[in-house]
Amino acid sequence: MASSLEFVRYAAEQMGAAGEITYKKMFGEYGIYCNGKIVGLICENQLFIKITEAGRRLCPDYEEVPPYQGSKPYLLVEDIDDRELLAELTAETFRELPVSKPGKKKGEKSREKADKASRAEEKQSVQKQEKKGKAGMEKVDFKKRDKALYQPGRNPEFADVPEMVFLAVDGKGDPNTSADYKNAVGALYALSYTIKMSKKSDSCPPGYFDYVVPPLEGLWHTEEGGFDGKMITDKSKFCWISLIRQPDFVTEEVLEWAKEVCLAKKPETDTSNVRLLRYKEGMCAQVMHIGPYDDEPETIEKLERFIEANGYETEINETRRHHEIYLGDPRKTAPDKLKTVLRHPVRKSSRAAQTGRLKGEKNGINIGYKG
Repeated sequence: MASSLEFVRYAAEQMGAAGEITYKKMFGEYGIYCNGKIVGLICENQLFIKITEAGRRLCPDYEEVPPYQGSKPYLLVEDIDDRELLAELTAETFRELPVSKPGKKKGEKSREKADKASRAEEKQSVQKQEKKGKAGMEKVDFKKRDKALYQPGRNPEFADVPEMVFLAVDGKGDPNTSADYKNAVGALYALSYTIKMSKKSDSCPPGYFDYVVPPLEGLWHTEEGGFDGKMITDKSKFCWISLIRQPDFVTEEVLEWAKEVCLAKKPETDTSNVRLLRYKEGMCAQVMHIGPYDDEPETIEKLERFIEANGYETEINETRRHHEIYLGDPRKTAPDKLKTVLRHPVRKSSRAAQTGRLKGEKNGINIGYKG
């Protein structure tokens, strides 16, 4: 999964005291620069800082892992909420990294070749140690574990969605221009990463396991309570509930603890409106939309035709909403390649139930996931 721009911005803000922090797309992910010198990478919503002796001294407990397959190891920075430590690590890394290398002399080639061979041997040794250390310690990635909920096909399918735990913020207005929406997303990410990093605190929740923070999601409806897919481009009329899924061990007590930590570490982030939501969608129809957000109406119409053809009807009301899961970043992904899961809650059509001629009863309904 690509990194979200909200996470990249948040990480850059946290590093800001070290100097001028900028970021740039690199091979599908982001390179992080301090005063023009690359100091790290962000891959799949995780921050990696280049390894230096200063960094090792400052953060001796940080894992040294490759951000992606075939990469050299970096320091994995899981606690990005500690602004002072992150800025100090960034500044020390910047100071210790070498400047651009001058042209090579002929007499240096043999020594460079030997050094290169030594580094390759060291890299292989590190990778072997990492593989041993990671055995039985893999993080839970909900996108992979519950693949049918996050990776439906481009042809609609049904899914029986079980109860899940979310952090949620309610609001309304155009998400592209609303300050409330931007603040809500920032608060959700801040709390989500605080909870994830609770493993390094004295308040690690009972039942904790390591995991990858899931993607941003949204429940959408109009002020009248319904949802018209054909009017989806009129974003000013939207009411939304912005969400990030949480592991089941997250309780009201865990959320309140995380809010207190955020208030102490990042008082400018308002988390007061974030609530814990246990949400069971039940029977739904879903489809993968690939393309610009403004082209969603066409995919929604396709989804609604599928629902009707199978003897069901969309059921959007005060408790069941149009649901979107954002798997792409519009700032770094071409519009025609953006991936968004579109999901509608459904119920059996009263007309189909009366006639008993459900297409699904006759031929079998494709249920992509059953919780």
